[in-house]
Amino acid sequence: MWHAGGVSDEDRLSRAQARTIMGRVFKMAAPFRKTIYFAFACVMVTTASTLSAPVIVRHGIDAGIRAKNVGELNKSVVFYLIAVSFTYAFGRLLFLLVNRTGESFLRVLRLAVFRQMQRQSMAFFDRNKAGVLVARMTADIESMSELVQFGLLQFLSAALMLTFAIVVLLVLSWQLTIVALIVMPILVLASFKFQRDSNKAYLVVRERVGANLSALQEGITTVRVIQAYAQEQEAIRKFKISNRLLFAGHEKSVRISTWYFALVEFSGVFASALMIGIGGWFVHRGTVTLGTVVAFVLLLSSLFDPVQQLSQLYNTVQSAGAALNKLFAILDSKPEVDEHHSAIDLPKTGELKVNDISFSYAGSKVPALNEVSITVGIGEKLALVGPTGAGKSTLAKLMARLYDPQTGTVEFGGVNLKIATMDSLRNRIVVVPQEGFLFNGTIRDNLRVARASATDAEIEAAIAAIGATDHFAQFADGLDTQVRERGSRLSAGERQLVALARAALVDPAVLILDEATSNLDPGTESEVEHALERLMDGRTVIVVAHRLSTVQRADRIAVVAEARIAELGTHSELLALNGHYAQLARAWQKSHASS
Repeated sequence: MWHAGGVSDEDRLSRAQARTIMGRVFKMAAPFRKTIYFAFACVMVTTASTLSAPVIVRHGIDAGIRAKNVGELNKSVVFYLIAVSFTYAFGRLLFLLVNRTGESFLRVLRLAVFRQMQRQSMAFFDRNKAGVLVARMTADIESMSELVQFGLLQFLSAALMLTFAIVVLLVLSWQLTIVALIVMPILVLASFKFQRDSNKAYLVVRERVGANLSALQEGITTVRVIQAYAQEQEAIRKFKISNRLLFAGHEKSVRISTWYFALVEFSGVFASALMIGIGGWFVHRGTVTLGTVVAFVLLLSSLFDPVQQLSQLYNTVQSAGAALNKLFAILDSKPEVDEHHSAIDLPKTGELKVNDISFSYAGSKVPALNEVSITVGIGEKLALVGPTGAGKSTLAKLMARLYDPQTGTVEFGGVNLKIATMDSLRNRIVVVPQEGFLFNGTIRDNLRVARASATDAEIEAAIAAIGATDHFAQFADGLDTQVRERGSRLSAGERQLVALARAALVDPAVLILDEATSNLDPGTESEVEHALERLMDGRTVIVVAHRLSTVQRADRIAVVAEARIAELGTHSELLALNGHYAQLARAWQKSHASS
């Protein structure tokens, strides 16, 4: 929804929210408090020296030039040079301090947000898509960057400059101060209008930037489909529309800025003209001195520039406040799957027991699992089968405590997984996904993802355990081969071998597999199958099965249907029942025969 003034519900903050956010910002900035105080002192010195310069010029004109006193004139020149030097020196120091403090604060904020993201459970990433989280760490941090690097400095300087400038003007001449402030009401009203219009335009531009990036991303990621159906011109047409809308948004924001800054500039010129005209008349009457009029003309910029700067800062403050609110929402997110305050280590081995668990995904009214119970014995191989969406993958995830059930418990060796230390849990129960994800780096680096402290000898032993030593030895650089981003240099089978070697390096008691050979080409499938057989030997294995060959190797088969375990038994026992499993087996056989 949009409210008057163009502020969206997402970006609108109440006063209470704003106060809370600022309080938390100051708390996070506590380590930089001394630097902040020093920066504030620099602002005071810079403001004082800037405003003192016109006053010194006034003294030079009145006590030096008009009084023909060379000593006073020379003194004024020296003090003017000192004031300008102070403005320059402390201004540069202030810039360095604010930027250093701002970047340090952003570094702490980035680290805190990323650390909190890493602590979150799978449910968090179900609710928050990767693109949104990346935007929090990029666009929202960038909004903060504008504020902490330039905005706060400009806001503080402008506010002090405006306040002290009015005080100095009143001290010099209340009559000329009234003249100087004649155009101020018009400027203030124009500033409010500029804030409202520019904020609306800013939000429109931000929305259209997102739409334009989406169109660009879609055009690049789907280029194969576009070219396959000769839809290049249609893709160009769609991007042209989003690009034109973005251009129109930027054009409107430029028009808003143009009239406002032109008005500010005209107000300054008009005020200067009034000051010279009326001030000259006051000088002729003896009400004020010539030096005072000159000082007022010089001080006018200190009166009008801060108003303009404060208006420009409105969008920056609004954007940064909304960005901080979103970032703090992540920092306040408590992991659904977290370590218990008095957690204990799981035993080395034991049965994996599921006790009457029920589970629903966030936002879903339909249970993914409903009152499910099953026990997997030590060294047993259990296959989970069933139609898509039946709940078999969900059951496997709950067995690994990637999620926690709403009711019921999952135990290993008699210990509830909820009270187990996360280290022991991830060492006892390891999940090998359908596709082995690799990070940019070497094969050796990717194996150490499983255990950062692993020695080279332990890594080589893990590879030998799955029988892949000869395969990796074929690479010119061996385990130091760069796999590139997402492991693009390796084949799907080689990536899966790395994933299996990771699991071997951990040496878990329980393996949970999401059919690790289902997406492989025939050339590497047999090698991965062999590695998988060696890895499963002597371990408890739960496999989410998509193939009849995998199912037949299991000791028992659990058929998951309609959020429950509908059937449980061996391959031959379940075929004899002629139920869900028999139908699945016939479908697999028919599919295999037709292929």
